[in-house]
Amino acid sequence: MENLQAVAIKKLEERGVTIHDMALLVYDLQKKYAPDLTIEDCENMVEHVLGKREVIHTVLTGIALDVATEHDLLDPEINQIIKSDEPLYGIDEILALSIANVSGSIALTNFGYVDKTKPGIIGVLDKLGKDQKQCHTFLDDIVGAIVSASVSRIAHK
Repeated sequence: MENLQAVAIKKLEERGVTIHDMALLVYDLQKKYAPDLTIEDCENMVEHVLGKREVIHTVLTGIALDVATEHDLLDPEINQIIKSDEPLYGIDEILALSIANVSGSIALTNFGYVDKTKPGIIGVLDKLGKDQKQCHTFLDDIVGAIVSASVSRIAHK
């Protein structure tokens, strides 16, 4: 699993997302509830979440779908729906919720919040997708779910 975790982290980095980017969001969401919290604590939580098999599989699947869409490898109808990040296409959120579901209600509510507000790297990914420079239809939601699951872990400690 460690090898697959390294692959998932590398794929995230290739798409412009670092553990530190996600940790900054975790910190922003939790700092008022955990005054002794550090960015390093948040990075450790993100790494822990990224070590879960379900999360690794979701990261790899979502990125593969985004990349396939960028290269027009899917049927034209679905390719266009994903490429344009069609608002009523909820499969991207459903895939990401597989990560949040593992971590409970705090992760689920935080996922809804970051999905709507699109803070930090999530907003950057969403904007790149809207500008159609890259497809991040799945990745922005997956990053939001990783952040939300990390927040949940901190809240439960």
